[in-house]
This record gives sequence, structure tokens and C-alpha cells, in this order.
Amino acid sequence: MIFRIMQVSDPAGDHELKRAAVGYVSEAWNEARLDGVDGDALAQAFLFAALTELVSTYGEEAVARFAEGLAKRIRNGEFSLARATQ
Repeated sequence: MIFRIMQVSDPAGDHELKRAAVGYVSEAWNEARLDGVDGDALAQAFLFAALTELVSTYGEEAVARFAEGLAKRIRNGEFSLARATQ
């Protein structure tokens, strides 16, 4: 089950905003890596910042319900870039 914590009135506009946001995050990530910041430290900082923003926008309970579904999604490989195939 995937729990969506936001409703979109303009899916096309939302898609473009998310695409722009990913560009900004990628740029910040690359800059930090060039400055020698460890990838694990970055990942934890980005997760903390993301969860903090979601909680301030949607509240703790909504974000907790969203996070409950992450374990299954991780196990299903949704966040794996390289998958082993046989």
C-alpha cells in the first residue's frame, strides 16, 4: 500500500515542480560531495530535512503513516538503482 500525503490539483504543474526540486537537490548533493562531505552524512541530513518539512506541512501522524509504507517499498527495490538479474 502506498500512502500519498498530498493531493495534487495540477498534476502537470506538480510534476514540473518536483523535477525542478530534484535538480536543486542533485546540485546541492554534488556540491557537498565536491567539498568532501560523506554520502552517508548527506543522506541522513537530507532525510532529516525532508521529514522535518513533511511533518511541518502535514503533521506527525500523516508522515508516520507515509513512513510505515517505506519498508515494503525499500524491500521491493523501489529505491535501488542497480538490481541484480539472473
